[in-house]
Amino acid sequence: QEEMDADEDFKYVTEGERKLILGPTALTVAVLERYGLRNLLKNKTIKIDSKIEENTTSKDGNDESNEDLLTNEKEKNLRLFAEFENFRKRTAKEKLELFTTANKDIMSILLPILDNFERSIKANNYSEEDGPVLIYKQLKTELEKKGLKSMENPIGKELDTDFHEAISNIPAPSKKDEGKIIDVVENGYLLGSKILRYAKVVVANKK
Repeated sequence: QEEMDADEDFKYVTEGERKLILGPTALTVAVLERYGLRNLLKNKTIKIDSKIEENTTSKDGNDESNEDLLTNEKEKNLRLFAEFENFRKRTAKEKLELFTTANKDIMSILLPILDNFERSIKANNYSEEDGPVLIYKQLKTELEKKGLKSMENPIGKELDTDFHEAISNIPAPSKKDEGKIIDVVENGYLLGSKILRYAKVVVANKK
């Protein structure tokens, strides 16, 4: 069990750091200082040099006890590094989740604005050079830089509930349209690889 725990402690320690940890005490302290863990080092009361000196000046002068002390302190250092690495990764993950959630909320608020631009452009038959079209394109480009993606046009395809939401069914205008999507009421969007909004579609009934 102890060997398994030791392997787990080494999991997030690089080979270079492992050599430094297993090296002289001064180098071990230098590595901890590199990570800003000097205070943590003091809190852990890792005082290898003083303990070795006490053992060296004792009457027995037992070399084996010094070796055991070094081994124990090295194991403590490894556990300290493993704890720090786990903390760093957990914090990075939490920051990423926070950013993603905030980004999702903003995108969800802006999608209806994109919808209104599209309806206005279509209703007023604006050309590519007209102001509303240029503003719409600029807004959409900036949102795409943040990970927003439009779903492919689903017209003519079969309903895929992973991406589409059927809000209505109507009689198929022709046999080839049966069971197919024949109209899109609201475009679907992805944020990265995740669904931000399902495409709202109309499906032709099968006879």
